[in-house]
Amino acid sequence: MKVHEYQAKEIFSQHGIPVEQHVLCHTANEAIKAYQEIVTDKVAIKAQVLTGGRGKAGGIKLANNKESVRQYANEILNMTIKGFPVKQILVSEAVDIAAEYYLSFTIDRNTRSVVLIISASGGIDIEEVAHKTPEKIIRYSIDPFIGLPAYLAHRFAFSFFKQNELVERMSSILQKLYKTFIETDASLAEINPLVLTPQGTLIALDAKMVFDDNALYRHPEIHALFEPTPEERIEVTAKNRGFSYVHMDGNIGCMVNGAGLAMTTMDMIKLHGGSPANFLDIGGSSNPVKVVEAMKLLLNDSKVEVVFINIFGGITRCDDVALGLIQAFDQLQTDIPVIVRLTGTNENIGRGLLREHSHFQVAETMNEATLLAVQSVKGGNV
Repeated sequence: MKVHEYQAKEIFSQHGIPVEQHVLCHTANEAIKAYQEIVTDKVAIKAQVLTGGRGKAGGIKLANNKESVRQYANEILNMTIKGFPVKQILVSEAVDIAAEYYLSFTIDRNTRSVVLIISASGGIDIEEVAHKTPEKIIRYSIDPFIGLPAYLAHRFAFSFFKQNELVERMSSILQKLYKTFIETDASLAEINPLVLTPQGTLIALDAKMVFDDNALYRHPEIHALFEPTPEERIEVTAKNRGFSYVHMDGNIGCMVNGAGLAMTTMDMIKLHGGSPANFLDIGGSSNPVKVVEAMKLLLNDSKVEVVFINIFGGITRCDDVALGLIQAFDQLQTDIPVIVRLTGTNENIGRGLLREHSHFQVAETMNEATLLAVQSVKGGNV
């Protein structure tokens, strides 16, 4: 789960990591009020969206009077960045920068450990730095039995600074960031940039946190920050109804019982030149109510041109599944072609029941069903 910059900064502040003055705003008038409250000559107006690249997209502006604050606030609030409409902005104290650094903790699945990533070349071009001059990026795997004790934090701080005072400040921020990462069950805690001011102060000028979805039950205060995208709202709705659903960009809607079979179904669609619109595992139930709810999810996607239902009847008998599908589609009003592949216990009875209804095109094999689905969206040409 991702959170906005202002939310990550609030979490950082709670753990003692220094951040600049800032106020969350939703209108240009609120931005002007925030500018006056911060009492500074210059502020940064920053779009709050759950994606990166805001600066390069024009979502961060510097303003030094009320007129420019109003102008930039209105401009940014009318922007869409990488498909995300800007609905709120952060008005922040503009900080004089002497140097920029990059700090983050994340999970390295290769070493199965937390990894510290640091660089003396922080800022908006950190990806370019990693690509062109990877030697400027330091990575260190954290031993979970040791964590980040003071001696290790000092070791990394000395790679940036020689003055004891700055070393102490940097090592303190490193330890607090690691503690924040561990205590919140995060998968990423990032400061980019961590800035050094001409006065020798270190400030987290930007903040990013991503949390492990599977650990959110332990952190209701973090889960309360969840702001789903339209696709995520559908996925949450599906989860509440007992489905596993993931939205994709194709036009063949998939309804399958079993995650492994669902993955195979999508592979077959791609093999024959089609494009799946979703991953949808409805489980082993033949309950028509569940089928109706699953179909509603699929039909809410305007890109779906055909529905491919792939069912393996193991414990659940195929004739029961067929009756459930028939009852479900008697309630639905749709002209979208529906391809059904039904195999397993009582499969011949189930197929016979489905063939009596015009809703369904019935296939006996997965290959045949996949070809029918792909042909439906390609006008009969595969």
